[in-house]
Amino acid sequence: MSDMSASKPFSVDVAKLRRRSWYQEPRWVRLFGMLMLGYGLALMTGADGNPAEKLSAFTGAFESARLWICLAIMVAVWALAEFGAPARAVVRKATSGISQATAPAKQAYASNRWLKLASLAVLLVLAIVVPANSSVEWQEILVSQMGIYMIIAVGLNVVVGWAGLLDLGFIAFYAIGAYSCAYWTGHMPVKPPFTVGALESIPFAIATCLIAGVLLGGPTLRLRGDYLAIVTLGFHEIVYLVAKNSDGFTGGTRGAFGIPSPEIHIGPINYVWHTFDPLPYWYLLLFFLALLIFLYSRLEHSRIGRTWTAIREDEVAAAATGINTVRYKLLAFAIGASTSGLAGVVYASKVGFINPENFTIVWSVLALAYVVFGGMGSLPGVLFGAALLVWLPNALKDYVPPADRFIYLGALLVIMMIFRPQGVIPSRRRQRELHMAEAGIGDADAMTEPTGGVKS
Repeated sequence: MSDMSASKPFSVDVAKLRRRSWYQEPRWVRLFGMLMLGYGLALMTGADGNPAEKLSAFTGAFESARLWICLAIMVAVWALAEFGAPARAVVRKATSGISQATAPAKQAYASNRWLKLASLAVLLVLAIVVPANSSVEWQEILVSQMGIYMIIAVGLNVVVGWAGLLDLGFIAFYAIGAYSCAYWTGHMPVKPPFTVGALESIPFAIATCLIAGVLLGGPTLRLRGDYLAIVTLGFHEIVYLVAKNSDGFTGGTRGAFGIPSPEIHIGPINYVWHTFDPLPYWYLLLFFLALLIFLYSRLEHSRIGRTWTAIREDEVAAAATGINTVRYKLLAFAIGASTSGLAGVVYASKVGFINPENFTIVWSVLALAYVVFGGMGSLPGVLFGAALLVWLPNALKDYVPPADRFIYLGALLVIMMIFRPQGVIPSRRRQRELHMAEAGIGDADAMTEPTGGVKS
């Protein structure tokens, strides 16, 4: 009896220890996390701190209305997530109804070739008309940022989206193309055997990037996933440091200047692009984009494109069927590199001056973000991703300080990766892979090792 009475207080104490207070409930823990997120957002988008007062940014946030706006937004999001089940059910039902109602139209569009051609014609007309009626500032953004990175994204999509090779140093080929243009036009310390114009240097730049892609890929493409990413990152740094330190060849930190603008002299046609007029450069980029989209859309559905798909989905199985995986991965590297080289020529001839700081690693990361955001493996997706993510920081410049613009870009990328990892306009094959992975069937991403590790 005494033993039972002694054990009773002990069990009561254990029950008290196991009992959770109200603030330890998951719901309120999530609220606290959202409040901290709102405070962090207010800090990131608020005024800069004072170096003389180390805590001025933290304490000054409480004096700004921005903090309370951010907290109110986060509380509203928390309330919607915790108590908005009926509202979410209504939204899901509405979106499901819209999807079912539009399904016949989508099927008709997918099966009708003429509708697709008409849509492309409308997009082409808009791409011609809208820039012509934009300000010179936006025309400059279209050429120097949007158009150039759309071409780079198309090339990187071959490597990452189709072949499944994680490349973190793709801008190295862009730099090689730009320096090739400077070299063959005779505007580097080392002179070529003969000089050509900017447009005539395109084949030489493409050939140089092809060779660079083969030299990089030959000894390294037996690697996969993270290991290949580290190698490509190292390749970018090698190209960057060679360009920066080779004063007698690339001009070093001074760079190459005086690169001529493109010119055409064919019979009665004599036209010269001028640096101060960006609109003709946009039409030149539009021509190259249309040509690349046509060629790469044919390539995607060719025997080579299907081989890349097999390698991306399961490299071991592809090799077991007799595919020379290294050869086809090398081909993807070379084709993607040549596209980036084309963008480098157009950029160098537009700005007339290049130096190594135009090709830092951050641009490689951004180019990869454009492809992932738009939809790996989808040509419309990567074009839309590059266009939108270039447009966003420039559209915010009148409302957001320069140091804070990329915060919104980063937040958008995080939200996309959580709610739509397949991208804005995903390829059907990639979307199917992710759905299968969520169901536990197959692997979602062939850029990493297969589920369960590599079998020896």
